[in-house]
Amino acid sequence: MAQPDRSQDGVPRRQFLKHSVAVLGAGGLAAASARGAGAFEPPETPPWMKVPGAGMSEYGQPSKYEVGVKRTGIASRPGTTGSGVSRTPLEALDGMITPSGLHFERHHGGVPDIDPAKHRLLIHGMVRRPLVFTVEALMRYPRISRINFLECSGNSGVLYNPTPPSLTAGQTHGLVSCSEWTGVPLRMLLEEAGVEPAAQWILAEGADAAAMSRSIPMAKAMDDALLALFQNGERLRPENGYPVRLFLPGYEGNMSVKWLRRLKVAATATMTKDETSRYTDLQADGKALMFTYPMEVKSLITRPSPGRTLSGAGLYEVAGIAWSGNGAIAKVEVSTDGGKTWAVAPLVPPVLPRAITCFRMPWKWSGSPAVVKSRATDSTGAVQPERDKFIGEHGHNAVFHYSAIQAWSVEANGEVKHVYA
Repeated sequence: MAQPDRSQDGVPRRQFLKHSVAVLGAGGLAAASARGAGAFEPPETPPWMKVPGAGMSEYGQPSKYEVGVKRTGIASRPGTTGSGVSRTPLEALDGMITPSGLHFERHHGGVPDIDPAKHRLLIHGMVRRPLVFTVEALMRYPRISRINFLECSGNSGVLYNPTPPSLTAGQTHGLVSCSEWTGVPLRMLLEEAGVEPAAQWILAEGADAAAMSRSIPMAKAMDDALLALFQNGERLRPENGYPVRLFLPGYEGNMSVKWLRRLKVAATATMTKDETSRYTDLQADGKALMFTYPMEVKSLITRPSPGRTLSGAGLYEVAGIAWSGNGAIAKVEVSTDGGKTWAVAPLVPPVLPRAITCFRMPWKWSGSPAVVKSRATDSTGAVQPERDKFIGEHGHNAVFHYSAIQAWSVEANGEVKHVYA
């Protein structure tokens, strides 16, 4: 898609690097002049160059200087130790892939300790040939890989409240992550089992203490559903479904049942506790929507965002992420004046269907108060709505599928706050 070569505040994108070098270079020359003629001599040898470094390790870990980059907003339900969520620190990351150790968590009965040698997957119900698979057997099937996001339907749900929360981007929106998922297409196993023509649904059940279960449309199962065995090149981690999970690209996260143990083929939806008592969308008129599977088009500015204070007027990069459960991101627009004007932000390749897409654009901040917002459009033409319109359609009773535009205010002192604007 063609995009104009001009950002807001009159800074053409092709000149962004030139301006940045000029600003940074001027600062560097000023610092050198203050130190005198010896300023251009090689810097002193730092301590870490004077002794041999650490040896190899069996499994790499982040730098000790990045200890603050960790899952955030960890909350278990009262009386439990593992029924709750932890969130991805979106504001601390850069790129489309979420490290496996920072992928958000949502558990209904804690993380089970499953011995893969003893785990079994049953396919039964309306099939001609019921099958039981060991993990070792699943590993023998041909595998494919896809890069897709996974989002909890409750992500951003706090924004249904009338007052904007004082939270970071990750604490507000961090129930979304994106990984490379590798595994066996579900269609392959269903065809081997011989699905009966009248079967239109599948019940998927997990091996956690809550026996988390959801009804899956047969059309999705036969389309792009995956039995994931690997995540980001390594075996699934326990909190992400080890040894095998169902993965449904673009659908609300709870449907990608972790620790998968059973697939029952049926003629109708099973109406389990997990799709009746929860994961329904209560509307303003008191009626509830059910089976609202795809996650809607959405975007979020992560820089600047709360906790990332700007250090004075000058050139900055407005950066963020966008995603849609219905296709690929076609366009992201950014506003730095509260939505009065918008400019198209360049998308960072690769731009993949149902995957997080990064966007970046230069911003010359004057130092005056500003409100920054992003608005995404997906390949179906769906456009991320303003909050007032979204709340007007859905009311304040809902919990799930919040997808309205996010606004951050930048104060004159560079502090970034959450606002409804």
